Amino acid sequence: MKRSKTSKQWMREHVNDVYVQRAKAEGYRSRAAYKLIEIAEHDRLLRPGMLVIDLGAAPGGWSQVAAARVAPQGKVVALDLLEMDALAHVTFLQADFREESTLASLTRVLGDRKADLVLSDMSPNISGISLSDQARAMHLAELALEFAVNQLKPSGSLLVKVFQGSGFHEFFRAMRGSFRTVQTRKPQASRGRSNELYLLGRELRTDSLQALPSSGA
Repeated sequence: MKRSKTSKQWMREHVNDVYVQRAKAEGYRSRAAYKLIEIAEHDRLLRPGMLVIDLGAAPGGWSQVAAARVAPQGKVVALDLLEMDALAHVTFLQADFREESTLASLTRVLGDRKADLVLSDMSPNISGISLSDQARAMHLAELALEFAVNQLKPSGSLLVKVFQGSGFHEFFRAMRGSFRTVQTRKPQASRGRSNELYLLGRELRTDSLQALPSSGA
């Protein structure tokens, strides 16, 4: 099948991308690793001994960064529908975190522990229909927030990818209703033309178990 002009252009940009080249040279599984590195260093987000849950983890760039910083006493639990090669100090569950069976498996892995940090760099498969893609992206963010509220310790944090557009302001309000502080982050490794942002929520509010807005996805 012949590649479209758009896909050829994306491939050229990807191959020449400085973060793609750095990831290959420095042994990271994806360029996305540099997004987490920048945010983690700016906000002192990762510390030895932490328990981190990484949603939508494959191919493992964020888990790789997190594990290196929380080891050896700490641990990363990574979840994804796709396969992911093993990493030291990472327990991987190939499952859908929205399913009850996955939550049961997670409970067995965590025991009585609650997480210090939930990470979500999830994005939907892009259809090219902007309204639909935005709705599905915001729905994933809402699911990550709901998950984090139930899995974090009171002092815990959530770092979640969102996209500016329909539903963003409603989701931002939901984050502020769930965490004592919420900040926006746009790491340098985010492509300039991308409307992606990361929201960092810290310290759960005691009344944060609440209904989240529907994205219509």
